[in-house]
Amino acid sequence: MQNSTEIVFVLQGLNDTKSNKNAYFVVTLLVYIFTILVNLTLIVTIVLHRILHEPMFIFLCNLCVNGIFGASTFYPKILVDLSSDVSVIPYTACMAQMFVIYSYVFVEFTTLAVMAYDRYVAICKPLSYHSIITPRKVMKLLIFTWLLSICESGVAMALVARLPICGFKVEKLYCIIWAVAQLSCIDTIINNIYGSLIMVFHILQALVILISYINIIKASVRSPEDRSKFMQTCLPHLIALSNFLIALVFDIMYARYGSRSHLQALRNFMSLEYLVVPPLLNPLIYGLKMNQIRQRIFRVCSRTGALK
Repeated sequence: MQNSTEIVFVLQGLNDTKSNKNAYFVVTLLVYIFTILVNLTLIVTIVLHRILHEPMFIFLCNLCVNGIFGASTFYPKILVDLSSDVSVIPYTACMAQMFVIYSYVFVEFTTLAVMAYDRYVAICKPLSYHSIITPRKVMKLLIFTWLLSICESGVAMALVARLPICGFKVEKLYCIIWAVAQLSCIDTIINNIYGSLIMVFHILQALVILISYINIIKASVRSPEDRSKFMQTCLPHLIALSNFLIALVFDIMYARYGSRSHLQALRNFMSLEYLVVPPLLNPLIYGLKMNQIRQRIFRVCSRTGALK
């Protein structure tokens, strides 16, 4: 057993990509740049147009900020690994990467739950919407989302940090709790219990979202106006939510029950989807589907083209 601060982990996820690293590097860099660009476009559009300073768009802005937060944790490291012969990461950097990735996941899911609540009030209680979803409450929900997620991740990191490490090969493209915990010299029952509690808590969040949307769909059939509001604001949220949940569940189930004998490329895809796809897809879904955002983006692009 080594002193934790002296440990350097070897990431095993890129073992099968040695012959195509240059191609992967170019594609990864382009995807990263495009992800940052589309998220920044949506953030700047919402910030600069006062008409978009509504709760729904503020929560969407938070989703895009979190997308940049998560992408900027994963992409720079993978780009360094693709340009190097060996994929390694020091213990402290590994802990930091895990903390940010888990914070990103928790913020993403909690933000989607808050957005479901916002849409529920907007469609099911439209006359009370502005008295329930006040600017003060929006601020409280944003602070709650980030503080809760940071605390969840902080406790998880503290539980991992207490484990003595007896190995150095991490079977992933990046650091993740279960892969590092597997290298522990002692039993990880406390970590497993905490992980189960976190999973139950977020399953309850998913049930709240499900109940909200059952009520939203019931309310949406009342009139063409409610159906239009559902298609414009709730459908993008449902797509974003479904994409994130499916990707996350795939990764969790594959980590617990998947076979290591399968292709490395398949394991990489399963583990990367929730880190790569939501930050890229969310701004595209909302930007193309929501008229208020789409019109302002097109207007800015038209002005830019006219100035040229």
